[in-house]
Amino acid sequence: MINNKRIISIIPARGGSKGLPGKNIREICGKPLIAWSIEKAKNSKYIDVVLVTTDSQEIASIAKSYGAEVPFIRPENLSDDLASTYDVIRHGLEYYSDVKSNLFDYVVLLEPTSPLREDKDIDLMLEKLDGHTDEYDSIVSVGEISENPTIVKKLSGLDIFPYCKELAQTTRRQDNTPAYFPYGVAYIAKTTKLLEENTFYTKKCMAYEIKRYQNYEIDDIYDFLCVENVMKYEWGLK
Repeated sequence: MINNKRIISIIPARGGSKGLPGKNIREICGKPLIAWSIEKAKNSKYIDVVLVTTDSQEIASIAKSYGAEVPFIRPENLSDDLASTYDVIRHGLEYYSDVKSNLFDYVVLLEPTSPLREDKDIDLMLEKLDGHTDEYDSIVSVGEISENPTIVKKLSGLDIFPYCKELAQTTRRQDNTPAYFPYGVAYIAKTTKLLEENTFYTKKCMAYEIKRYQNYEIDDIYDFLCVENVMKYEWGLK
């Protein structure tokens, strides 16, 4: 709770993964991948409920062992490739509202595939958003990228073209306007606005800039290997 506002953290974790099978419970630096997100949420001084929403009994069991609440197994219609994150979040919120009579002022989305969170990130983001509650409805973590849009290309057969023709082309990286990507350290929004606009990128959304080493998300084995070695290098893990 922050300033008498209740907060739920939602961690979505499907059992199926085409890019890296079993990635959410694959061990990384001594723990299942999902455990890193659960522990950061549990260590927050503001988060009231840590919910893992999953279609997998195995993920549910592991999540519970690390202290998360898993009061239901996600229905099939919210577990395929067509289900959106927002449908999953809405389902979780409806469960707590209808079954437990629990309402929350803020929703914190933590993607298990982005484990490179620092201990302070979640609480700093909550403080930043709540401190500007009259001006903003959500906050998203972003990292500066080196693959600037001005140099990104697209292919047509053997031909290569600028991906965005309307952007001025530069020859030196330092001449580019900085570009940012929303890495999944955390997405936070006022619950009412999230449900109303169906996005964390609300009309009044603010940014939280993360460090360079946090610019990774795990979608395949190469991402996994990168993140594992970043953890070892930055956090001294084995």
